[in-house]
Amino acid sequence: MESKAARVEKLITRLNQEFAKLRFSAPWVYNPWEYAAEAYLDYWRRYGQGQKELMLLGMNPGPWGMAQTGIPFGEVELARDWLGIRGRIGKPAREHPQRPIQGWDCKRSEVSGRRLWGYLREKFPKPEDFFKKAYVANYCPLVFMEESGRNLTPDKLPKAERTALLALCDQALLAHLEQMQPQKLVGVGKWAQQQAQALVDRHSLPIQVLSIPHPSPANPGANRGWGNELGELL
Repeated sequence: MESKAARVEKLITRLNQEFAKLRFSAPWVYNPWEYAAEAYLDYWRRYGQGQKELMLLGMNPGPWGMAQTGIPFGEVELARDWLGIRGRIGKPAREHPQRPIQGWDCKRSEVSGRRLWGYLREKFPKPEDFFKKAYVANYCPLVFMEESGRNLTPDKLPKAERTALLALCDQALLAHLEQMQPQKLVGVGKWAQQQAQALVDRHSLPIQVLSIPHPSPANPGANRGWGNELGELL
């Protein structure tokens, strides 16, 4: 009998095919679940198994985090050296010259990822202790960029594009929730919380939806002791 974990892996493969069919007005789109699938599946197999108390849910990848490593909020050093993730990382079909994918060789640091995973490393020196009770995911696995290379978040996409995209993202999140059955789903930022709440309500899931501030430096509150709200949940 096929396990829930194996079904999630098959679903990701199928969703990658569906993501590839979508057309976006954003001139640059990366799918880390495609070119960094080995790394994400290494993360999933190591840490996504079994029931969890809570799931942290981000919005979508940043250019120097998950875009490089395939890991949500996946700042390179922490994903590689603390989480111990391995796996070949390839290249997107079209690569913006100012946002190259260098994988484990990338020297840039993703501030949001360093804050989130750095906080968790301080609280849980062994990552296995964190993942016994929790998991970190992104609602949308795709990266969108303007012509300049500036990040474009999914909520800024035209409505028709966003509707088709979010239908696929919901499928991925549902599969992850089915595998881990968390009691709490915590949006990292308000938009992720809104998507989580809408899905939970639509499917009448017995999950409490909460939120914590996003660790991005663009969020003024995150620059003053980010992590307090997360610490209260853990």
